[in-house]
Amino acid sequence: MKKQIQLIALDMDGTLLHDNHEVSEANRTAIAAAKAQGIHIVLSTGRSILTCKDYAKDLGLDSYLVTVNGSEVWDSQGNLLEQNPLDQSLIEMMWNLRTEHNTGFWAISSEKIWRGEFPEDLSLYNWLKFGFDIEDDGVREKIHHQLSQHEQLEVSNSSPTNLEINAVGINKANALKKVCSRIGITMDNVMAMGDSMNDIIMIQEAGIGVAMGNAQQQVKDAADWITTSNNEDGVARAIERFVLRDT
Repeated sequence: MKKQIQLIALDMDGTLLHDNHEVSEANRTAIAAAKAQGIHIVLSTGRSILTCKDYAKDLGLDSYLVTVNGSEVWDSQGNLLEQNPLDQSLIEMMWNLRTEHNTGFWAISSEKIWRGEFPEDLSLYNWLKFGFDIEDDGVREKIHHQLSQHEQLEVSNSSPTNLEINAVGINKANALKKVCSRIGITMDNVMAMGDSMNDIIMIQEAGIGVAMGNAQQQVKDAADWITTSNNEDGVARAIERFVLRDT
């Protein structure tokens, strides 16, 4: 599996970050070494720019950012290059579905991350993602089935008990293809790492797709290689195995 990797795409929660939401020293060291060899390091996350930009800054990253599962793409200077919002009517529909089944929820607008509260006037905000947190398997499957039938929605997850919904066609892989085009490479030059269903397409389409040891089984099945868990420096192990060149 010798590929000319020029970009590493990293999911954050369950991948780059330990369960305590910190970057381990091993991961930090491997990322710095890859960056020193001219590799682009791109955070490709379900998080919004509000909750990932400090990690990028702390790691000294100077490439692109893919946020909200691909709803937004940012350049190294913090400029928004692309945004793909959800229609207000779709947010209203999902909010009503959440209320009907009394599920947990969160949502991301350009302005704010919504947890435990929701605005009365949805038109005041630019909506990027809606999420359900559902412990009951039956309820989760029912909602998943209903949303998956909707032609304007892209449904994934970031943990086995949640659902994440973006506009149709919006996913990390498609966003990364646009980043690759700007850099002048292809997805064959990408190593992508993740643990959940919102990572699976980028893992399938990357030159090297890596699933974390803690990944959902479908993600492991789709990957070229399975590394150790997010709590065992799995990102560092993959970078060392596939990317770092002897000097």
